[in-house]
Amino acid sequence: MDSADGAQPATPGSYGRLPRDYRLPEGIRLGAVRLQIADLDRSLAFYQTTLGLRVLRRNGPHAVLGAHADDTPLVMLHERPGARTAPTRSRLGLFHFAILLPDRPSLGRFVRHLAQIDAAAGASDHLVSESLYLRDPDNLGIEVYADRPRSTWRRVGRQLMMATDPLDVRGLERAAGDAAWTGMPPGTVVGHVHLHVGDLSVASDFFGEALGLDITVWDYPGALFFAARSYHHHLGANVWAGRDAQPPTEDDAQLLEWTIELPDVASLGLLADSLARAGRPVEHVERAGAQPAVLTRDPWGTRLRADVAQEGLRNVSPAPYT
Repeated sequence: MDSADGAQPATPGSYGRLPRDYRLPEGIRLGAVRLQIADLDRSLAFYQTTLGLRVLRRNGPHAVLGAHADDTPLVMLHERPGARTAPTRSRLGLFHFAILLPDRPSLGRFVRHLAQIDAAAGASDHLVSESLYLRDPDNLGIEVYADRPRSTWRRVGRQLMMATDPLDVRGLERAAGDAAWTGMPPGTVVGHVHLHVGDLSVASDFFGEALGLDITVWDYPGALFFAARSYHHHLGANVWAGRDAQPPTEDDAQLLEWTIELPDVASLGLLADSLARAGRPVEHVERAGAQPAVLTRDPWGTRLRADVAQEGLRNVSPAPYT
């Protein structure tokens, strides 16, 4: 979206189309993403060496990864030997998941690290953030980014200004200073998930009205961007895979599940009620020794888990995806 005349500061509450009924509460964040991959050892080599994550737990063909000096799970890998490599477009489901670094110098150090190991990456300036794009050994998309200060975000009317502009790589390298890249730093989180979907109107109804996300950007070609309250986006949805795109099969590398963490158990009940009113499948999970969760699937089959925010590895297991 161009920087049109009339742009104004995008202060919290000044932008976005709000759901008519249910709206997710303040204080949500995204939890770990679960990925199905073909070869766990191969993926762990990439996620540790190239991406800079560390293994928090491993149990046979399953592993949990997070940042250094931080026990928050970010990525859960589930091996399915022989899983087919994900196509670049043409499939519904994951476009990319995005890892948010705590500051611009960290992103600069990551840029320099990728250059040192000769790793290929795309790069974009989105006005609200600066981003690098990679693909894992199964061709699953990954974004690594840092947010620009909120004081720099702009809107036109109620729509947040986002774009895909060239990235100032040299400026990022200068911001890195002399410090070396030592892996994903503490405070790194899953910032957003971006999905291929089949229809933007259906996506608006599900992610906006049923799930309770605000729509922050709606004029971007072929895509919508959604957020809880005042963020730029926790979720992107696009139709770039084409009209004939199909969901992945059980034998494909893919996103198995993404997670929204709510501030309390009462919020889970309100979300479950909203999904049920919209006619979406809802499953409540309450197992001994584990916190309650609400599970659903979007209209194209991608599973979403909502649970209560917690710190570290408490009650988080690399156990098989069920």
